[in-house]
Amino acid sequence: MRAPSLAARASAGTCLWLLAGLVSALPLQAQAAGATAPAEAAERTSAGAAEAPSDAQGWLARMGAAASGRNYQGTMMYVTAGGAMSSSRVAHFCVGDQVYERIETLDGRPRQVYRHNERVHTVWPRAGVVMVEQRKLPSTLPSVTQSVDPSALLQYELRDEGEGRVAGRDARVLLLQPRDALRYAQRVWADRETGLMLRAEVLDGGGQVLESTGFSSVEIGVRAQPESVLQPIRQLAGLRVLRPAQVATALEAEGWALAKPLPGFRLTACVKRPAGGDSAGRGENQWPEGLQAVFSDGLTHVSLFIEPFDSARDRRPLRAQFGATHSLSARKGDFWLTIVGDAPLDTLQSLFDALQRRP
Repeated sequence: MRAPSLAARASAGTCLWLLAGLVSALPLQAQAAGATAPAEAAERTSAGAAEAPSDAQGWLARMGAAASGRNYQGTMMYVTAGGAMSSSRVAHFCVGDQVYERIETLDGRPRQVYRHNERVHTVWPRAGVVMVEQRKLPSTLPSVTQSVDPSALLQYELRDEGEGRVAGRDARVLLLQPRDALRYAQRVWADRETGLMLRAEVLDGGGQVLESTGFSSVEIGVRAQPESVLQPIRQLAGLRVLRPAQVATALEAEGWALAKPLPGFRLTACVKRPAGGDSAGRGENQWPEGLQAVFSDGLTHVSLFIEPFDSARDRRPLRAQFGATHSLSARKGDFWLTIVGDAPLDTLQSLFDALQRRP
């Protein structure tokens, strides 16, 4: 089995995010933020559950505390304007400073994801493959995507849209309206009792919903079940193990620079994947060499994948959209670039045009 290209991995990662939950709804924090959330934050959230904040920014802070400090499990649905639909079972548990997450896709190709702090196992049972990663990039798992960096309010206007109801629970509805055309509006529903985000929608410039992700059923405050994550990780005998290497780096150190910044976005992570990197080390399993950089505006993100251009591979420029997620792939000099993000295509094109190779 050949390791997938960076472009294929971008698509796979995006689909996982969509299925896992709250995909472009709320943004990318470093995964460590979810992994080290103090227990006392959860206790404060629990103690003040009956005291809902009166301001929209207070709700954002409460959502962040709930995402990292609450135990919950349920079924999430993802629906696009084009009619695509998928679902997954998710669970999130905190035990002291330890975080455990479990995701099981319920549609299409079976896949399970298990996370213990920063270690992530993705299992494809039919293919007999498990990918083990020590995440150096922002995580795509639910607990980490349910908080908004305060810097996002420089790019979005926050509006309180009143009350709503999701999965049988009362919620507060908030709208983050972009201040320019480089990003999409996002509407979120926060659980009135706990602050946990229950649903999110991504809207285009005309206010039409591009995609919606949220709980169809959810239990909040459940008993922590860390063994439901740890036990499957111990039972991987017989599976082919892929361990893609990641080395922290910088765009400039790899010979790249932006001719002009992407307004409102900042570089939040950059890793290099040396050629090879799986546990077998044989030629057919060599992981393609490449670079990944993540840009975030505090709410959404854009991922850039760079790999050497291979003339032996039949590749053609591609532009695609799935829900709110656009992707752009094209050659630039001696390299092949893939850009993926929950942002308008013009935003991705601007990043492609601004990227320059330095000697």
